[in-house]
Amino acid sequence: MFLSEGLSINKAGHLLVENCDTVELAEKFGTPLYVMSENTIRKNCRLFSKSMKQNYKNSLVIFASKALNCLEICRIVNDEGLGLDVVSGGELYTAKKAGFPMDRVFFHGNNKTSDELKMALESKVGRIIVDNVFELDELDELAGKMGVKADIMFRIKPGVDAHTHDFVKTGQIDSKFGFALENGEAFEAVKYTTKLKNVNLTGLHCHIGSQIFDDEPFIAAAEVMLKLYVKIKKELNITLSDLNLGGGFGIKYIESDDPMAYDKFMNTVSNVIHDFCSVNSIDVPRILIEPGRAIVGEAGTTLYTVGAIKEIENIRNYVFVNGGMGDNPRYALYNADYSAIIANKADATADYTATIAGKCCESGDLIQEDTKIAKPEKGDILAVLSTGAYNYSMSSNYNRIPRPAMVMVNEDKARVVIKRETYDDIIKNDI
Repeated sequence: MFLSEGLSINKAGHLLVENCDTVELAEKFGTPLYVMSENTIRKNCRLFSKSMKQNYKNSLVIFASKALNCLEICRIVNDEGLGLDVVSGGELYTAKKAGFPMDRVFFHGNNKTSDELKMALESKVGRIIVDNVFELDELDELAGKMGVKADIMFRIKPGVDAHTHDFVKTGQIDSKFGFALENGEAFEAVKYTTKLKNVNLTGLHCHIGSQIFDDEPFIAAAEVMLKLYVKIKKELNITLSDLNLGGGFGIKYIESDDPMAYDKFMNTVSNVIHDFCSVNSIDVPRILIEPGRAIVGEAGTTLYTVGAIKEIENIRNYVFVNGGMGDNPRYALYNADYSAIIANKADATADYTATIAGKCCESGDLIQEDTKIAKPEKGDILAVLSTGAYNYSMSSNYNRIPRPAMVMVNEDKARVVIKRETYDDIIKNDI
């Protein structure tokens, strides 16, 4: 039986998150319920930070907050000394409200609005990652009007195939993100910055995709990016100080997933970077990475209450839960794999083939198809594992269903960090 990070089973046969009984959590806080393991989050932050410090003289781990952004996550990430990647005014606003140091904030996005760029400049974020020439020109103009100089990086498409789902591959030329290498666009953009007065190009950024188990794409991306650094230095006499290699490190969703240990990832890529810089007589830049899912993914478990069970002989067994695509749209979007377990029968044999379906008025409202769980009964608590990344972030009020609460577990204590929405919350902006 696969149990994600921070989970175990007690003598009563109940699933535990750290030392909290999930059945008791469901009774106390209701379902659906997002449950996060604080110690798992902190452990992952420290694993990445330690590995980067061991491999580079100058480095920074930046949490990709699109995976999970709320006040408490920002506080925890700040406490662990990480940077923060934001991709919208809302994520930046959350970081500010949490007291996150703005000099460790990196503002991404392929179509930032004028208001968002102004907000980033006024907030004095550490870096604005520029996606295209239109944004570059607008940013230069805004910074000039405000009497400031913006520290920027360029997002580059390194042309690396990350062998992942088509919807989450972002490093190839046919991507909405960044400047392309193949057609010379990236180099010309760097050259163009020498004519601009109100921006300071500090480095380059790339991101090749998500849920990657192999280190070869990361190695290939690092080499491609460093070749561009050499070209920029030789032809433009510009030495860039920062290299952000993005994120995309895979996690374990199901038993067959086999992600590489993060410290091995770091060490392998570091050896390539140091060797390349030595051979080409350039200084090793400050290396930045942006794990998101890898920090919070396995730290999360979502609890549901089982409702009706519809057994269609020789066809399918539907097990209905009181949530669904509103709190976890990833199966509908990507056919994403998940492991599920009956939390109050966690020690029982998983010999019942179930299609877990939500309550939305949508045929595609499924969480998993033909998965093995213990024989379910109405009222059981069903736990879906490794739901810490992109579930709350991508949740919606489809069918006007309120979003679940989120609790943070630390040992045997649980605290609410996001309140459960009410029907009044649903209509609060209606006129």
